[in-house]
Amino acid sequence: MPGQTFLGALLVTLLVLSADGASIALGGVHSCALSFAVTNSTMKCWGENTRGELGDGTTTNRRTPGVVSGITTATSIALGGHHSCALLTDGTIQCWGNNGSGDLGDGTTTNRLTPVEVSGITTATSIVVGSYHSCALLTDGTVKCWGWNLAGQLGDGTTTNRPTPVELSGITNPTSIALGRDHSCALLTDGTMKCWGGNTYGELGDGTTTQRFTPVELSGITNPTSIALGDHHSCALLTDGTVKCWGHNFYGQLGNGTTADSATPVDVSGITTATSIALGSSHSCALLTDGTMKCWGRNYYGELGDGTTTDRPTPVELSGITNLTSIALGRHHSCALLTDGTMKCWGLNGYGQLGDGTTTQLLTPMEVSGLILAPRPLPLRPCTCCERRMKSMGFSVGAEDCDPEL
Repeated sequence: MPGQTFLGALLVTLLVLSADGASIALGGVHSCALSFAVTNSTMKCWGENTRGELGDGTTTNRRTPGVVSGITTATSIALGGHHSCALLTDGTIQCWGNNGSGDLGDGTTTNRLTPVEVSGITTATSIVVGSYHSCALLTDGTVKCWGWNLAGQLGDGTTTNRPTPVELSGITNPTSIALGRDHSCALLTDGTMKCWGGNTYGELGDGTTTQRFTPVELSGITNPTSIALGDHHSCALLTDGTVKCWGHNFYGQLGNGTTADSATPVDVSGITTATSIALGSSHSCALLTDGTMKCWGRNYYGELGDGTTTDRPTPVELSGITNLTSIALGRHHSCALLTDGTMKCWGLNGYGQLGDGTTTQLLTPMEVSGLILAPRPLPLRPCTCCERRMKSMGFSVGAEDCDPEL
């Protein structure tokens, strides 16, 4: 059984958070970014690599970004406690790193230092990853999951680990899914939300602490727009820009000014203009409409980015940066993507997961070394007659965004 906590994190419409296509994702103690060119994409990772989670064919930790081997057509990425996955343009998924519970979905429990294909997945539209389990949303509206299942987090009615994907029971046509350490949730088209798996601290939000092997409906949430899960807490962003959280609250990660656990959703104090949310192991953050970021919860390693190591039961503003477009949280570190394509990180850095070339813990944001992320190119439009003629003569000024063959 996996022995370390992580977050599970992902807010999902995909674990990753993206700005104009460029994406960032954080795992337990590693980090990755996805950048786009006209015909391909490049994925770079850094931090811990003891199980091959960086995908570069080695088990050498990296303090700066390095290219993942063989991933050139990824559309989105997601990271777990010690494994990583990428959704490709053809609807397949490749994963690498830790595989002790079947985390990679390749039918084995062998760690992989380079990407391997998830068995039987050919029509995926999104991929999400928890600490040691993973799920894919398919084009037919079904969900398939694989990996660790001790608490029933795969939602197949059992507690049997699955090294290949199995179908989630009782959920069809979800709009998004999110995974935690040992619990999982789905946002449905009717505006409701269902969760399943571990429930020790009330993280399923059904008013109990009863473990659930199949999905149960969440109490007190209507019309959430996105969801995110941590180790043992959960949050939802609502249509009005407010955020509600529930579950474990020892460090104040529910953001309601207390440290009392809650088995039903509570309001996060002072957040009214959130556009996205992300959860770490025991800390939480929200990106606001003005491009700033507020965080709350555990701060022992400076993961809240406010220049201190003081836990915060209510949101505090991130120090020193604005113009953020997306955010992502790891176990004890946090990162943000800026409008200029740079990425800044802060918090624990023992394996180089902040990407600044050091292993020095940072209480405020520092730029990831040598990384500028390019957004996804816009689709080409048909050329006009004049533009076709220009291109046939070798000129393309003013017509770079058109294709003469369309």
